[in-house]
Amino acid sequence: MVGDIHSGGCHCGGVRFRVRLVDGLNTARRCTCSLCRMRGAVAVSARLEDLEIVEGADLLTLYQFNTMTARHYFCRRCGVYTHHQRRSRPEEYGINLACLDGMSPFDLPDVPVMDGVSHPRDGGGGVAGHLLFRPA
Repeated sequence: MVGDIHSGGCHCGGVRFRVRLVDGLNTARRCTCSLCRMRGAVAVSARLEDLEIVEGADLLTLYQFNTMTARHYFCRRCGVYTHHQRRSRPEEYGINLACLDGMSPFDLPDVPVMDGVSHPRDGGGGVAGHLLFRPA
């Protein structure tokens, strides 16, 4: 991998990966689909070929629902969502920002929230709103 490479992993440390992001944190976003509403993660973008699982591939569990297009990966030991192959852009992964070493979604004051209920593949989509973080 060439370029700005980040290391990351799940909560228990069983899954470790290296990733090169498409455009750094500029791709950060949330989604309103039923799964994203429940998991609450901020995702950043990476091309499929730019994610390398370096430890714990055997700990990753796949979850799919509805159209069975998106592929959501979780550590089966600690339950943390690490990444998913997108339905909207199957050539990309959404990487859980909180899994990147030294990063937190609370570092971002404003995160766009995409309309995943009216999915772009179904003729909808776009920005549904923004999630704001204002430290006390």
